[in-house]
Amino acid sequence: MRTTLDRIRHAVSFEIIGLLIVIPLGGWVFDFGMNEIGVVAIVSATIAMLWNYVFNLVFDHIMRAFCGHTGKSLVLRVFHAIAFEAGLLTVLMPFIAWYLDVSLWRAFTMDVSFSAFYLVFAFAFNWAYDVIFPIPANRPKDSYAS
Repeated sequence: MRTTLDRIRHAVSFEIIGLLIVIPLGGWVFDFGMNEIGVVAIVSATIAMLWNYVFNLVFDHIMRAFCGHTGKSLVLRVFHAIAFEAGLLTVLMPFIAWYLDVSLWRAFTMDVSFSAFYLVFAFAFNWAYDVIFPIPANRPKDSYAS
């Protein structure tokens, strides 16, 4: 497993690199200034981190109460991911609409676009991170999942 310091480096570098890419890209794609998209991106990233903590804590408590454990099958992982994104969308869409003074539909399309970007970015970032900062070879491969 990764150390606490490694996990902190991972999380901080993920957010910083993601913001450095998404702010100019979002400004260009959606025709807003980098300051406006920057505020949306930073607030969204902060809310996403907080939502991640709260959502996973509540989800695990519910699982333990109903199932007696927190192990997730493939189907449950898919549900977990969809529920997480739906909750995040519910919170972020009104904020984006209000802050950028756009319709809820435009805020929805922007939010879905940001989510799609971060889906691809997370895949590429995590792969690159594992190559650049590998887990020592004496640990089992399934520790990558933690």
